[in-house]
Amino acid sequence: MPKNKTDNFLKAIKKYANAQKNAMRGEVKQLKTERLKEAEERAKRDRDRLVREKLVEARNRNTAILAGKTQEGQKKLFIERSKMVDEIFGMATEKLMAYTQTDAYPAKLRECAGAVAEVFEGRDCVVYVSERDLGAAEEIKALFGGNAEVKADKTIKLGGVRGYCAEMGIIADETLDSKLEEQRGWFVENAALSVL
Repeated sequence: MPKNKTDNFLKAIKKYANAQKNAMRGEVKQLKTERLKEAEERAKRDRDRLVREKLVEARNRNTAILAGKTQEGQKKLFIERSKMVDEIFGMATEKLMAYTQTDAYPAKLRECAGAVAEVFEGRDCVVYVSERDLGAAEEIKALFGGNAEVKADKTIKLGGVRGYCAEMGIIADETLDSKLEEQRGWFVENAALSVL
């Protein structure tokens, strides 16, 4: 029997070893499955993060490109609008210059001078006109009650009158130049210019 006992003992050890081996294989297999699942989840998270980063990077790049193109377009639009405004006001300037050559202009010049004279209320002043309008100096001076000195001003290109009263410390501007410039500001703000 001793041999049988030894055989049984060896069989029991072998059986136990096989059971341990199978248990270890199961644990290893389960561990491999868990590790593989963890690795797959980590890879998926890394992939998703990388995709998000690439999308954000692409969106930022496209936004920068779009912003650049928008800015470039706005600049071109501004230049085109400025050209249109310059062209429109160039034509208005030509029409005003032609108007100063008509028979109606001297009455307008007197009207401008009268408006400035009203502001100064008979005080001494200097009245500025364009060089072309110096011929009307005596007529303009008479509107101020003789208390005015009429001088040519090269900055007055179109016509009208600008006066300065030192006593009051003010300038009254009734020139066609300033009126046209005021209209330019109004036009730019209120004209619905669209460049097609």
